[in-house]
Amino acid sequence: MIFAALPLDDAEGAILAHGLRLRSRKLAKGRVLDEGDIADLRAAGFAEVVAARLEAGDFGENEAARRAAAAIAGPRIEAAPPFTGRCNLYAGGEGLLCIDRARIDALNAIDEALTVATIAPDRPVGAGQLVATVKVVPLGLSGDSIARWSAATPPASPPISVAPFRDLAVGLLLSHLAGTRPAILDKTVRSVEARLAALGGRLAREVRCEHAVAAIAAGLDELAAAGCDPVVVVGASAIVDRRDVVPRAVERAGGTVLRLGMPVDPGHLTLLARRG
Repeated sequence: MIFAALPLDDAEGAILAHGLRLRSRKLAKGRVLDEGDIADLRAAGFAEVVAARLEAGDFGENEAARRAAAAIAGPRIEAAPPFTGRCNLYAGGEGLLCIDRARIDALNAIDEALTVATIAPDRPVGAGQLVATVKVVPLGLSGDSIARWSAATPPASPPISVAPFRDLAVGLLLSHLAGTRPAILDKTVRSVEARLAALGGRLAREVRCEHAVAAIAAGLDELAAAGCDPVVVVGASAIVDRRDVVPRAVERAGGTVLRLGMPVDPGHLTLLARRG
């Protein structure tokens, strides 16, 4: 791509680099100058104009952005029409945003003139939510850059997608201590139901039991027999050790504790386990 101050005699068909305000109208950045534009520029006293001219194999900023966005958009990702070298990507439905961070970083290293920015991955998104933006920095881009970008994003494994929520039949076990008010447990159930609904799931069965190893293990057996998967356990007291009540109950019910403690706040004391 040629980028220079072009004499008006050579500027027809070039892409205006910066917006100009004339006496009668404004010429916007990115406009492809035509014969009338050149005449108005002469009348306004211009002898030259800063502009770009595409060379063989180059793409204009909008076409380059469109191609780059199409290459990275996976399932349930929709690309909006490009404008000013920008192409926005939106979630095509509710689900979990999946982004391959390493490949996004690799794409951004191909050419400084072609960039993609995303929101944080592994988060719930709604239909129509903006999740990423492709931006072409200059007014045009070489076909070689687009080719390298496309080669790094094979159609079988696009780096940005939305995994749809699944209609899971979730079991809920709430343990209680002496003196625990039923209203507290009722409020917890409503909160869990609301969170599940937001993620496309549903509360299929609820069990309330004493905060004791045998009682919780029996409750887990009951929920498993009812086909609940996954099962959420809300204990009457926080878990502070793998030898605490809930982890021991999980193991008694045939489960395996995968992790106790998560690098999130709130949620430091979350326990993750698997059965079967």
